[in-house]
Amino acid sequence: MNKKRLFTKSIVALTVAMASQQAAAAGFQLNGQSATGLGRAFAGDAVIADNASVLSRNAAAMALFDAPAISLGLNVIDTDIQVKDIDYKFAGQSIPGQSNQSVGGTAYVPNIYYIHPINDKFTVGGGIYSNFGTKTEFDDSFSANAFGGLTDVKSINFALSVAYRINEQFSVGGGLDLIYGSGKLQRYVPAFQVPNPMDPTKPIDVPKTDLVDIDADGYALGWNIGGVYEVNEDHRFGLSYRYSPDLEASGDLKHATDDISNDKLIMPLPDMAEFSGFHKLNDQFAVHYSVQWIRWSEFDKLETTGGTELNKYEWKDGWHYALGGTYYLNNDWELRAGYMYDTSAQDKLTSISVPDSDRQWLSGGFTYHIDNKSNIDFGLTYLMGKDINVEESKMPVGSVTATTRANAWLYGVQYSRSF
Repeated sequence: MNKKRLFTKSIVALTVAMASQQAAAAGFQLNGQSATGLGRAFAGDAVIADNASVLSRNAAAMALFDAPAISLGLNVIDTDIQVKDIDYKFAGQSIPGQSNQSVGGTAYVPNIYYIHPINDKFTVGGGIYSNFGTKTEFDDSFSANAFGGLTDVKSINFALSVAYRINEQFSVGGGLDLIYGSGKLQRYVPAFQVPNPMDPTKPIDVPKTDLVDIDADGYALGWNIGGVYEVNEDHRFGLSYRYSPDLEASGDLKHATDDISNDKLIMPLPDMAEFSGFHKLNDQFAVHYSVQWIRWSEFDKLETTGGTELNKYEWKDGWHYALGGTYYLNNDWELRAGYMYDTSAQDKLTSISVPDSDRQWLSGGFTYHIDNKSNIDFGLTYLMGKDINVEESKMPVGSVTATTRANAWLYGVQYSRSF
């Protein structure tokens, strides 16, 4: 391997290792594109354009910049995912000794953006960030690892975008997204004992049985388009659409006793559309809002290009409804807050491996202006899920019932500068 290729692979590996490990929204969507957005529950983020991170939500909003701008940020996601009241049945019998599982953790999600106006009409930009990711890992001895095990999905967007200002009211934009995705999936029946109905003193030993063992990665090309309508400098609307392709990942793929590494794992990623509004009511206060649609119905099953079905999901489309406000305290400080209601992607089929529910976001944050060209942002969100009763069954490995709940704290810090 030559030095250039080794360097490229090392940078990708480092970025992915730091990126999303726990979903911060329904399904395995990750809302961690900026600390500024985090502080207002991402309300209005497709049109506010207060720093370069806006290109991750709407390329057309880059037309609102009249000078080069850069943003560098880090979001931290600390999840509390509980799986409790577990009852795993094998061959019709409940397996004793089952314990509640805590499968949350802490993830670090970096991002970087740069926007550069070419002239009064054209603006270009680029960014590195993540839209999707989740990780749940159950104890090795967990008896229901045929349903739990390890689920680890990560993605990184390498984005190039361009915006064009048509006139004082209308701007359009679009871009390409090179998406790197990786997935690990392990399902197995661990070794355990079941009661012997013929002789209670001699339990029956059940050996460990591997069901699925996958470690694969790959690239795919997506795109996005958007528009901005400015009523005036204090009132504007933004609309964007992002196409996310089915990513085909290659690597080590094993299903039961079969080595299917010649196949590729198909990782469906959902399209997204977002509408945002921003209204500065006076010199000190602004309100902003967003409605986002996520096409989770594309994620109906996980399968390979060879037709091997690994799992069914049959998710439904999701929605985000966010409302926020910004208070311009003085020339140095801006305060913000927001609320989001985030609908679950799961429908009739529920899962302990990707716990999901309708969720509420309570967010707050601030901007401190170091000088007239640079600032520091901080955002904080408490994400509240709710208890979901889960029932899964799969022949011949049995069935599991449990109650899942996913809460999280999200923290973000970001430095932005114009030139």
